[in-house]
Amino acid sequence: MDVRIGVIHTVKEIDVELPGDADRDSIRAAIDKALADDDNTLWLTDRHGREIAVPSAKIAYVELGSPDSERRIGFGAG
Repeated sequence: MDVRIGVIHTVKEIDVELPGDADRDSIRAAIDKALADDDNTLWLTDRHGREIAVPSAKIAYVELGSPDSERRIGFGAG
């Protein structure tokens, strides 16, 4: 599953590829908790074990992608 985080005052996005066994509901709960207060921090661990922290006050939006098994690539992916 991929998570894309938009950061305010910049056109760059933070893309995090989560492990294949990541639980969508727990990730969403962590995002909701982080966004509940500007003093919180969103912590995610990518598929390589790296920890990424984003201050909630800087988050413009969060997009949860599909699990890898649902990702379609190629000409017929439409």
